[in-house]
Amino acid sequence: MQSRQIPLRHAMLAISDGIAEFTHQRPDVRNALSLALRQDYADMLEAVETDRSIRALILTGSGGSFCAGGDLKSVQSLFDDPSAAASAPDAMRRRMQDIHAWLRRLRDLEIPVIAAVDGPAAGAGFSLALAADFVLASERASFSMAFVRVGLLPDMGALYALPRAVGLTLAKELMFTGRRMDVKEARDRGIVHEIHPAEALADAARRFAARFREAPREGLALAKRALNGSFETSYETMLALEAQGQALASSAPYYREAVGTFLRGEPPRFDWDRAARQA
Repeated sequence: MQSRQIPLRHAMLAISDGIAEFTHQRPDVRNALSLALRQDYADMLEAVETDRSIRALILTGSGGSFCAGGDLKSVQSLFDDPSAAASAPDAMRRRMQDIHAWLRRLRDLEIPVIAAVDGPAAGAGFSLALAADFVLASERASFSMAFVRVGLLPDMGALYALPRAVGLTLAKELMFTGRRMDVKEARDRGIVHEIHPAEALADAARRFAARFREAPREGLALAKRALNGSFETSYETMLALEAQGQALASSAPYYREAVGTFLRGEPPRFDWDRAARQA
């Protein structure tokens, strides 16, 4: 399968062998979430959503940092703008709505999303990691809800995602204090899936993502959509979603092929443990 790279403003999108890798590329400012990087996310999602050959997406940083949060230099430029409208509450609300438009798409992407976190994931960077399905981290990774340090409340979906990941009490502590959580605590709390040495993280994330190449795209997409809403959904509604989802998944060619493979005594096309051994 052909590899290609798509240069963006403050990021790079690389696609190879069914795996997309989106890399923040402003290490001089610890990959702060600039206005340009926000637009890069929207453009990246447009490319990934329309390419059915992509089976997993990796989000990562560069220069020993995942994302240190919002770009405060761009915020200062708003304060310095002679137009009062630039820093008005409604302007902030509209900027957040622009972010939410692509953030929903990232969270609901039909393929597995893996955040490879090396170094700090602070503020919006932590929120981005929480939007992924799996977080792989380096030994020097750290996580912080740093919003409180500049007088803001957590955003980019953190108010929703963090309590569901760690429980309400710990989420309040992290959000009210802005304290730094090291990678071992993040793994113990269920945020981090795997820890790797910094120099091995990128390859580990690629191997992890590659294990999804032969996974049933339709089945995973339907399961992910249902799970993303499971905390707000009644038991009866989840049963209905199961029935509808199975009806759709069983109509996909993958299901018929997998049943035939099983009945012939052949190894399944998708075997997570086998893929791990091969990796």
